[in-house]
Amino acid sequence: MTKIQKNEIIESLTTQFKSSEAIVVADYRGTSHKDLESLRVAAAEIGAKVQVAKNSLVSIALKNAGQEALELSGTSIFIWSDDQISACKAADKFATANKETFSIKSGVIEGKAADAATVNQFAKLPGREELLGMLASVWMGPVRNFTVGLDALRIKKEEEAA
Repeated sequence: MTKIQKNEIIESLTTQFKSSEAIVVADYRGTSHKDLESLRVAAAEIGAKVQVAKNSLVSIALKNAGQEALELSGTSIFIWSDDQISACKAADKFATANKETFSIKSGVIEGKAADAATVNQFAKLPGREELLGMLASVWMGPVRNFTVGLDALRIKKEEEAA
């Protein structure tokens, strides 16, 4: 790999990491290329990106992007997204399905280093759509209760009139 190619990778990763809220680092040793492609597809569906890159290049890109530095070693795959949850969910779901060959090592969430346990906790949080659904349900609760109460009153009045 030439120096120009390395600089292009660093610039590309720096740009993408600047807008990322979460970056997950995982060990993929022993994972087949077909499985990694399925990870890329699944991550893309929820708005996350996946790339294998040299640890030294990623370290420079993290530093340039203003993210906290991580100690990177071994085979590493990087998953990142514009929100905190998508990248964590993609990594956790794939790690659960491929326990023997894929494991989460660490990550950067909102610019701060996070261990594997923190990444797993973020993966357990509900996503944006789920949270909006919960919020709508809470807002509709009083209206629903009022409607049920009015209907019960109507039924009572009809029974008294009959």
